[in-house]
Amino acid sequence: MGNDVPELVDSNDLEDRLEELLEQTTESLEPITPERTLELYLDDKERDCQQATVAAHRSRLGFFVEWCSVEGIDSLDELSARDLHEFRVWRREDLNVVSEKTQMDSLRVFIEWCETIDAVESGLYRKVNSPNLDNGENARDTVLRSDRAREILAYLERYEYATTEHVCWVILTETGVRLGGARALDVEDYPGDIETPHIEIHHRPESDTPIKNKEPGERRVAVSDEACDVIEDHLRERRPDIADEHGRHPLLATQRGRVGTSTIRTYVYRWSRPCTIGRECPHDRDPDDCEAATTEAQAARCPSSVTPHPIRRGYITQLLRAGVPVEVVSDRCNVSPAIIDQHYDVRSKEDKM
Repeated sequence: MGNDVPELVDSNDLEDRLEELLEQTTESLEPITPERTLELYLDDKERDCQQATVAAHRSRLGFFVEWCSVEGIDSLDELSARDLHEFRVWRREDLNVVSEKTQMDSLRVFIEWCETIDAVESGLYRKVNSPNLDNGENARDTVLRSDRAREILAYLERYEYATTEHVCWVILTETGVRLGGARALDVEDYPGDIETPHIEIHHRPESDTPIKNKEPGERRVAVSDEACDVIEDHLRERRPDIADEHGRHPLLATQRGRVGTSTIRTYVYRWSRPCTIGRECPHDRDPDDCEAATTEAQAARCPSSVTPHPIRRGYITQLLRAGVPVEVVSDRCNVSPAIIDQHYDVRSKEDKM
C-alpha cells in the first residue's frame, strides 16, 4: 500500500467553486413582490387559523409591505439582513417594546415561510431579531377585578335587567368565556331545564361562529342559578324573536340578528366606565366635560374602561385566588396551565402563598 497524499485544492479553484455555488443559490430564488407573497401567506394561514389571527398577521405584515414599497424593494429576493434590521428600526419609532416583539416575531414566521417558496435566501429568517423581554413583561396587566364586576352586575340587574347587554355581562363574568365563544352561543346552547344548568360552546365556522382552538375548544360550562334566572327571563321576555342569516337562533341578539364582536366590545366599554354606574370618576374628570363619558363612541377612551379580555383574566384570577386547581380552571376556560401562568394569573405573591 502506497502513501498517497491527497491533492491540495488550489485556493483560486475553491473561490471559483464557492462563487458558482452562490450563483446557483441566488438563481434558485424566484422573484415575487412583497404584496403577492403576503397574499399567498395569508391564504395558507386561512386553512389552519381563525379569521382574527389571519387579520392580525395581515395588519402586522402590512407595515412590512408598506416599508418595502417606500424602500423600493420590488421583489423579496433582494431582501437582506440589513434590510430586516432597518425595518425594525423604522417600526420601533411607533411601538413599545412588547408590540415591537410581536411585530418582529410575526415577521420572522413570515420570512421562514417565504423560504418554502424560494422567495428569500435560505436561513434569512434567523436574521430577524426581536427584543428580549423580562420575565412577565409580555403579559397584560389589565384586569377587571371581581369587586368591580360585581358592582357593574348589580347596576345592570337593577336598571338594565335581562337586556342583551345584561345577559352578555352575566355570561362573560360567570363563565370566563372568550368574546368569540359568547357570540357563538345559540338559544339551544342553554339547556336550562336540566339538573346541572350550563352553556355549550360549539365551533361552527360554516355559519360564521368559529371559536379559538376549534373543536378541541368545544365544552360545557356550568352556570349558577342566579345566572340562569337572568338568561331565562331574557329568553322569555326580552330577547328579539329573530334568527341570523344561517337560520340559527343566537342567544345574544339584536333586532338585526346575532351581535357582532364590535357590539360586545361596545357593551363592555360602556358599562366598565365607573361614571356610567354612578361611581365617582377615579381620574378626577368632570363627567359633563369628559368626552369618554358623554359620547358613546368614545367610551373606550376612558382609562377605566376595558375590553372583554380583562374580564376573562379577572375571572380566571378569581378562581385561582379561591383555590380552584389550575387544571380545573384550564378545562373550564380552555387554556393551558402554562398560558394561565404567563398571561392570566395576576395574583399577588401573597395571594399565591
